Amino acid sequence: MKQNIQGLYAITDPTLTPDEHLLPAAEAALFGGARLLQYRDKTAPPDLRRRRASQLRALCHEYEALFIVNDDPALAAEVNADGVHIGQSDGGIATARALLGDNRIIGVTCHGDLTLAREAAAAGADYLAMGRFFPSRTKPQAPPAEIATLKQACGEFHLPVVAIGGVNADNAPLLIQAGAASVAVIEALFGHSDPADIEAAARRISTLF
Repeated sequence: MKQNIQGLYAITDPTLTPDEHLLPAAEAALFGGARLLQYRDKTAPPDLRRRRASQLRALCHEYEALFIVNDDPALAAEVNADGVHIGQSDGGIATARALLGDNRIIGVTCHGDLTLAREAAAAGADYLAMGRFFPSRTKPQAPPAEIATLKQACGEFHLPVVAIGGVNADNAPLLIQAGAASVAVIEALFGHSDPADIEAAARRISTLF
């Protein structure tokens, strides 16, 4: 049974959450109320990624949060993650579904493009990620998206829409009011080095839902 996709969606970053800081930072975000956590690290060796993904899955489940792996359906299947998040060049939904089965979550990056969102919805995505809605230092080259597009997507699709891109406690209400079921946050959480500050930032955003 797939769980509800709603609330604060924390995404790790290898620069902001390097190896020794990853687990304490993730736990602080979960303690602050993150309902989903995505492990995103494209550069670590496979063995380390496998170990970290297994540790994060266990941590997420302690907090009754969903654990998502970025861009790697095979790793998500191997560590029994709750799902995977894929981009437009990561092998497609059918390939991910074949690896993960019907009961795991597949989220898809759709940028600010309703055509991509329609294609993902038709192909069986479980949530649509749209953005970036605000300037992002983590992904500065990501194409901008309009809040009007988010509102249209939330009205058109019977799927959760996750809003991403420069999201923080001050601008998240605009996205939630437009219909976003969840907001994905990287730097506003993990730009803090102190776990207490990560927890406080997570709590500020979580309480908006």
